[in-house]
Amino acid sequence: QVQLVESGGGSVQSGGSLRLSCAVSGHSTNFYCMGWFRQAPGKEREGVASFDSDGITSYADSVKGRFTVSQDNAQNSLYLQMNSLKPEDTALYYCAARYTSCRGIAIQGLGVQDFGYWGQGTQVTVSS
Repeated sequence: QVQLVESGGGSVQSGGSLRLSCAVSGHSTNFYCMGWFRQAPGKEREGVASFDSDGITSYADSVKGRFTVSQDNAQNSLYLQMNSLKPEDTALYYCAARYTSCRGIAIQGLGVQDFGYWGQGTQVTVSS
């Protein structure tokens, strides 16, 4: 049974940093595309960053230059380094994965329906 488990969330002040991790287990073949989504209260879930198995990344405009997505060589974990955090980054952050490539597709073009595997989320709260 495939499981994605996020960790690393917490509360920080504006300008601070956090590093989210997503541990993957139970899969017999590697995912071709993984991503980070977030959902703030009263808002729809939105894509934050994606990482294709070829190492190609894509970022939402709101986080470009501040967030960095990466993956370990064994593809057992996905990471999201978040710097210069802002109060508007406050949300529940989810890890997602799928067995098809997302190369050439910007994260803005990927929605909840495009990923078949999800974690339970980790809360990030940024105070001003």
